[in-house]
Amino acid sequence: VENRDGAGGAIGMEAGKNAKPDGYTLVCASSSAMTVLPALRKNLPYDPINDFAYISNFAIFPNVLVVTPSLPINNVRDLVEYARANPGKVNMASAGIGSTSHLAGTILAQLGKFEALHVPHKGGGPSVASVMAGQTHFTFAPAPAAMSQVKAGRLRAIAHSLPARSKMLGDMPAVNETLPGYDYSTWQGLLAPKGLPKPLQDRLFAALQKTLAIPAVLDGLTAQGAEVLLIPGEEYRKFVQQDLIATAKFVLAAGLQAE
Repeated sequence: VENRDGAGGAIGMEAGKNAKPDGYTLVCASSSAMTVLPALRKNLPYDPINDFAYISNFAIFPNVLVVTPSLPINNVRDLVEYARANPGKVNMASAGIGSTSHLAGTILAQLGKFEALHVPHKGGGPSVASVMAGQTHFTFAPAPAAMSQVKAGRLRAIAHSLPARSKMLGDMPAVNETLPGYDYSTWQGLLAPKGLPKPLQDRLFAALQKTLAIPAVLDGLTAQGAEVLLIPGEEYRKFVQQDLIATAKFVLAAGLQAE
């Protein structure tokens, strides 16, 4: 594994794009690098749709909607009604402008038809801490980070971002059950440089399927708050195309502009 951090994932994506299409260099692509960055930056050094061979999506990461325990809010409907009854007084924390938590919260407010003051922080940890302290009122956080604080009584979890209930999250409802159409979780997939022969693409997908059936791998994904999501080849490309369109709308709703 060779980590190429920086620029929201653009550096790693460019390195993968420019590698030889021989099956020995693969790209672990995130939804952020594939859909959010293209909506925020005009001159990316890669085209997420046309510069890669698509192997498969492999994991989806739900986010948990948490509120400060001091509020009389126990579900999504309570939050919507509270925010509508207290215009200008509800604050939404995020890990930063354009972050997953920012967009997830913006979509929630848009579908719930309420206003919330966006309070960006320098990362997910500080944003969650502000909700625990009651400085802000709600946020979306990755499941592993959120649930440890929920169990300790420092946060109240009221819903998650997947489109339907999840075994991993037990009886926790989906936001979608109260606000139909809500679906905003992050995902990761496997790509290769453009030009990878189809037989190699098929061989890599078969290997990925076998790998994701190994109990230790499944346990590792669960520990990171992930569920397996396999969307092979061209179906994965179509999935990303649709996600690009949806994310661009969310970015516009958040008042962000491409730079």
